[in-house]
Amino acid sequence: MNKNVAILATNGFEESELSSPKKAFEDAGATVHIVSPEGGEIKAWADGNWSKSYKVDKKLSEVSASDYDALMLPGGVINPDSLRTNEDAISFIKDFFKQKKPVSAICHGPWSLINAEVVEGRKMTSYHTIRKDLENAGANWVDEEVVTDQGFVTSRNPDDLPAFNKKIVEELKEGKHDRQHA
Repeated sequence: MNKNVAILATNGFEESELSSPKKAFEDAGATVHIVSPEGGEIKAWADGNWSKSYKVDKKLSEVSASDYDALMLPGGVINPDSLRTNEDAISFIKDFFKQKKPVSAICHGPWSLINAEVVEGRKMTSYHTIRKDLENAGANWVDEEVVTDQGFVTSRNPDDLPAFNKKIVEELKEGKHDRQHA
């Protein structure tokens, strides 16, 4: 599969929620870049503690949504809380929706989607603690392991990774979704 995927993350991402989808995309033949506001390396969070560092492939300032076929947003609490206040990250996210490309987010990852103003009217799920945030932003929140709404895929937590990974690879293969919207 000759597709390019951006995983947008910063320090404090949930390690399994980046490493597992990244491997699934790569196993399907996609090229995956970890994109971050900062260069160098970003530090993962795992089991309630800081974990290993991951190499940033591209700085956010060096790329645009048109460089990629899909976007994936891992969770963790620190990572999306930081990204949702970064205007460049929010613009990057919005552009994937404008270009009708697949977007996926797991756990707390949808926090950034609220600030990107792309959740209103969308069926989605997330980690249970941000349910009200999503509902207040107009999302139709459901408690299911993986939810797909026109190329927009969300999941609840690391336990859902097998179903999430299968669905995000499927959506990447399908490509643009004419009814994908912000």
